[in-house]
Amino acid sequence: MQGGEQQNNNNQQLVVQNSGSLSFSSQLSKEDEEMSRSALSTFRAKEEEIERKKMEVREKVQLQLGRVEEETKRLATIREELEALADPMRKEVAIVRKKIDSVNKELKPLGHTCQKKEREYKEALEAFNDKNREKVQLITKLMELVSESERLRMKKLEELSKNIDSLQ
Repeated sequence: MQGGEQQNNNNQQLVVQNSGSLSFSSQLSKEDEEMSRSALSTFRAKEEEIERKKMEVREKVQLQLGRVEEETKRLATIREELEALADPMRKEVAIVRKKIDSVNKELKPLGHTCQKKEREYKEALEAFNDKNREKVQLITKLMELVSESERLRMKKLEELSKNIDSLQ
Protein backbone atom coordinates (compact mmCIF):
# COMPACT_ATOMS: atom_id res chain seq x y z
CA MET A 1 0.00 0.00 0.00
CA GLN A 2 2.80 2.44 0.77
CA GLY A 3 4.27 1.94 -2.73
CA GLY A 4 0.87 2.76 -4.26
CA GLU A 5 0.58 5.87 -2.11
CA GLN A 6 4.06 7.06 -3.12
CA GLN A 7 3.28 6.50 -6.78
CA ASN A 8 -0.01 8.35 -6.34
CA ASN A 9 1.82 11.24 -4.64
CA ASN A 10 4.42 11.30 -7.43
CA ASN A 11 1.61 11.43 -10.01
CA GLN A 12 -0.01 14.34 -8.21
CA GLN A 13 3.30 16.22 -8.04
CA LEU A 14 3.83 15.69 -11.76
CA VAL A 15 0.34 16.89 -12.49
CA VAL A 16 0.96 20.01 -10.39
CA GLN A 17 4.33 20.62 -12.06
CA ASN A 18 2.86 20.14 -15.53
CA SER A 19 -0.06 22.41 -14.87
CA GLY A 20 2.39 25.03 -13.73
CA SER A 21 4.30 24.84 -17.01
CA LEU A 22 4.05 27.46 -19.72
CA SER A 23 1.88 25.36 -21.97
CA PHE A 24 -1.74 25.64 -21.03
CA SER A 25 -3.01 22.90 -23.24
CA SER A 26 -6.27 21.28 -22.23
CA GLN A 27 -4.97 17.83 -22.94
CA LEU A 28 -2.55 16.06 -20.70
CA SER A 29 0.71 14.93 -22.11
CA LYS A 30 1.18 11.26 -22.92
CA GLU A 31 3.35 10.83 -19.89
CA ASP A 32 0.69 12.29 -17.63
CA GLU A 33 -1.98 10.10 -19.19
CA GLU A 34 0.14 7.01 -18.67
CA MET A 35 0.75 7.95 -15.07
CA SER A 36 -2.90 8.54 -14.37
CA ARG A 37 -3.82 5.28 -16.11
CA SER A 38 -1.17 3.50 -14.08
CA ALA A 39 -2.43 5.09 -10.88
CA LEU A 40 -6.01 4.23 -11.81
CA SER A 41 -5.14 0.63 -12.64
CA THR A 42 -3.18 0.31 -9.39
CA PHE A 43 -6.15 1.72 -7.49
CA ARG A 44 -8.52 -0.72 -9.26
CA ALA A 45 -6.18 -3.64 -8.58
CA LYS A 46 -6.06 -2.72 -4.89
CA GLU A 47 -9.85 -2.37 -4.78
CA GLU A 48 -10.25 -5.78 -6.46
CA GLU A 49 -7.78 -7.33 -4.01
CA ILE A 50 -9.67 -5.79 -1.09
CA GLU A 51 -12.99 -7.03 -2.52
CA ARG A 52 -11.53 -10.53 -3.07
CA LYS A 53 -10.20 -10.67 0.52
CA LYS A 54 -13.53 -9.38 1.77
CA MET A 55 -15.29 -12.23 -0.07
CA GLU A 56 -12.83 -14.77 1.35
CA VAL A 57 -13.47 -13.54 4.88
CA ARG A 58 -17.23 -13.57 4.24
CA GLU A 59 -17.03 -17.19 3.02
CA LYS A 60 -15.00 -18.18 6.10
CA VAL A 61 -17.56 -16.49 8.35
CA GLN A 62 -20.40 -18.29 6.53
CA LEU A 63 -18.61 -21.63 6.99
CA GLN A 64 -18.10 -20.92 10.69
CA LEU A 65 -21.75 -19.88 11.06
CA GLY A 66 -22.81 -23.12 9.37
CA ARG A 67 -20.68 -25.14 11.79
CA VAL A 68 -22.01 -23.18 14.74
CA GLU A 69 -25.59 -23.84 13.61
CA GLU A 70 -24.86 -27.56 13.26
CA GLU A 71 -23.28 -27.67 16.72
CA THR A 72 -26.21 -25.71 18.16
CA LYS A 73 -28.63 -28.24 16.66
CA ARG A 74 -26.57 -31.14 18.05
CA LEU A 75 -26.48 -29.54 21.50
CA ALA A 76 -30.24 -28.93 21.40
CA THR A 77 -30.79 -32.59 20.46
CA ILE A 78 -28.54 -33.74 23.30
CA ARG A 79 -30.39 -31.45 25.75
CA GLU A 80 -33.75 -32.88 24.62
CA GLU A 81 -32.46 -36.42 25.06
CA LEU A 82 -31.20 -35.57 28.56
CA GLU A 83 -34.53 -34.08 29.54
CA ALA A 84 -36.37 -37.11 28.15
CA LEU A 85 -34.12 -39.39 30.20
CA ALA A 86 -34.74 -37.46 33.40
CA ASP A 87 -38.56 -37.49 33.14
CA PRO A 88 -39.33 -41.18 33.88
CA MET A 89 -36.81 -41.25 36.69
CA ARG A 90 -38.27 -38.09 38.17
CA LYS A 91 -41.75 -39.67 38.23
CA GLU A 92 -40.51 -42.88 39.86
CA VAL A 93 -38.50 -40.92 42.41
CA ALA A 94 -41.54 -38.81 43.25
CA ILE A 95 -43.66 -41.95 43.75
CA VAL A 96 -41.05 -43.56 45.99
CA ARG A 97 -40.66 -40.34 48.01
CA LYS A 98 -44.43 -40.18 48.54
CA LYS A 99 -44.39 -43.79 49.75
CA ILE A 100 -41.50 -43.00 52.10
CA ASP A 101 -43.41 -40.02 53.51
CA SER A 102 -46.49 -42.21 53.98
CA VAL A 103 -44.49 -44.91 55.77
CA ASN A 104 -42.83 -42.25 57.95
CA LYS A 105 -46.27 -40.98 58.97
CA GLU A 106 -47.26 -44.54 59.92
CA LEU A 107 -43.97 -45.16 61.73
CA LYS A 108 -44.31 -42.22 64.13
CA PRO A 109 -47.37 -43.50 66.02
CA LEU A 110 -45.99 -47.05 65.91
CA GLY A 111 -42.74 -45.79 67.43
CA HIS A 112 -44.69 -44.04 70.19
CA THR A 113 -46.71 -47.22 70.78
CA CYS A 114 -43.51 -49.28 70.96
CA GLN A 115 -42.00 -46.88 73.48
CA LYS A 116 -45.18 -46.94 75.54
CA LYS A 117 -45.36 -50.76 75.44
CA GLU A 118 -41.66 -50.95 76.26
CA ARG A 119 -42.21 -48.76 79.34
CA GLU A 120 -45.21 -50.88 80.31
CA TYR A 121 -43.15 -54.05 79.79
CA LYS A 122 -40.31 -52.70 81.94
CA GLU A 123 -42.78 -51.68 84.66
CA ALA A 124 -44.50 -55.11 84.48
CA LEU A 125 -41.11 -56.89 84.54
CA GLU A 126 -40.04 -54.81 87.53
CA ALA A 127 -43.33 -55.58 89.32
CA PHE A 128 -42.89 -59.29 88.45
CA ASN A 129 -39.33 -59.30 89.78
CA ASP A 130 -40.47 -57.49 92.96
CA LYS A 131 -43.24 -60.05 93.53
CA ASN A 132 -40.81 -62.88 92.79
CA ARG A 133 -38.36 -61.52 95.40
CA GLU A 134 -41.25 -61.15 97.87
CA LYS A 135 -42.29 -64.75 97.15
CA VAL A 136 -38.73 -65.98 97.73
CA GLN A 137 -38.65 -64.06 101.04
CA LEU A 138 -42.00 -65.51 102.04
CA ILE A 139 -40.89 -69.04 101.11
CA THR A 140 -37.74 -68.53 103.14
CA LYS A 141 -39.82 -67.30 106.08
CA LEU A 142 -42.21 -70.25 105.64
CA MET A 143 -39.28 -72.66 105.67
CA GLU A 144 -37.96 -71.01 108.80
CA LEU A 145 -41.42 -71.20 110.43
CA VAL A 146 -41.91 -74.82 109.38
CA SER A 147 -38.46 -75.69 110.69
CA GLU A 148 -39.13 -73.87 113.94
CA SER A 149 -42.52 -75.55 114.23
CA GLU A 150 -40.99 -78.99 113.63
CA ARG A 151 -38.23 -78.28 116.11
CA LEU A 152 -40.74 -77.14 118.73
CA ARG A 153 -42.96 -80.18 118.13
CA MET A 154 -39.99 -82.49 118.26
CA LYS A 155 -38.97 -80.90 121.53
CA LYS A 156 -42.47 -81.31 122.89
CA LEU A 157 -42.56 -84.95 121.75
CA GLU A 158 -39.25 -85.62 123.44
CA GLU A 159 -40.57 -84.12 126.68
CA LEU A 160 -43.66 -86.21 126.45
CA SER A 161 -41.60 -89.25 125.69
CA LYS A 162 -39.43 -88.56 128.77
CA ASN A 163 -42.51 -88.13 130.89
CA ILE A 164 -43.83 -91.47 129.70
CA ASP A 165 -40.50 -93.08 130.28
CA SER A 166 -40.38 -91.67 133.77
CA LEU A 167 -43.81 -93.13 134.56
CA GLN A 168 -42.70 -96.53 133.85
